[in-house]
Amino acid sequence: MLNIELFLTTLAIMWQGMLGIFIVTGIIMLSVVLMNRLNNNANGDE
Repeated sequence: MLNIELFLTTLAIMWQGMLGIFIVTGIIMLSVVLMNRLNNNANGDE
């Protein structure tokens, strides 16, 4: 049988993990965009 209490506990852990993954992915994306802009400005390309 499915234990609803344990299922809800695992859902809480799962959404925290998913949130962490999205935050890290967003930080990586922003850092790549920032590095591209800084590199373009250093080379004189605009």
